[in-house]
Amino acid sequence: MSTVSEERYGEWIAVRRDAATHVAELVLDRPKALNAVSAELAARLAEACAALAADRDVRATVLTSSNDRAFCVGADLKERNSLSDADLGRQRPVARAAYTGVLELPMPTIAAVHGFALGGGFELALSCDLIVADPSAVVGLPEVSVGVIPAGGGTQLLPRRVGAARAAELIFSARRVEAAEARELGLVDHLVEAGQDRAEAFELAARIAGNSPVGLRAAKRALRTGWGLDLRAGLEVEDAAWRTVAFSGDRTEGVAAFNEKRKPQWPGE
Repeated sequence: MSTVSEERYGEWIAVRRDAATHVAELVLDRPKALNAVSAELAARLAEACAALAADRDVRATVLTSSNDRAFCVGADLKERNSLSDADLGRQRPVARAAYTGVLELPMPTIAAVHGFALGGGFELALSCDLIVADPSAVVGLPEVSVGVIPAGGGTQLLPRRVGAARAAELIFSARRVEAAEARELGLVDHLVEAGQDRAEAFELAARIAGNSPVGLRAAKRALRTGWGLDLRAGLEVEDAAWRTVAFSGDRTEGVAAFNEKRKPQWPGE
């Protein structure tokens, strides 16, 4: 019997939950447009992320694409071409909510990337904790070539991955980076065999999800919140996160399972 359930958010976003592994799949499912981020897709993606964030049973999430040729090509420029300045201003909070929704998912997140991941598409991947890519992956932030900037988090997330100077070169040049170089530069974390990005991402997610859900969320919170702070402030963030797990049921079960040489049965609280 399948342990996977699916919920749709509009026409172009799906969430699949596997009750057996506690891993969710967040699917970009607008294949005919290579998952271009329209206002509608952005709104539904934000809704899906809000639902996932509230689901305490999900311990890891994999962001995937239903299109064989692309992960996501970024903003829907055909839609953008029809917008007035006022329309564009009204659309901005909708777009921000989508990217922030992925970035602020409280559990570990992994992007499974193949084909084009450009502009906002690469920013969605950068919003995840880890990126798994196959050799077909082509990533980049080409926004300045069409008169805008990476504004789905790219100017902030990319330098945190690769450093300020390298991020500046990539953003200012608007160049596309193929998979092997992307791995070398640290733009992706794992380079896997052709067609295996989704499977490898799920294998990693399942391994992560075997650990304490309370611990995972607290560790992610400490990593994200402490980044960029001075060491003393960062250690205070870490201590606050420790206090949320030290007196939890997960900590009690984890220690007991270790001493009894058995697999933990996490209460998740």
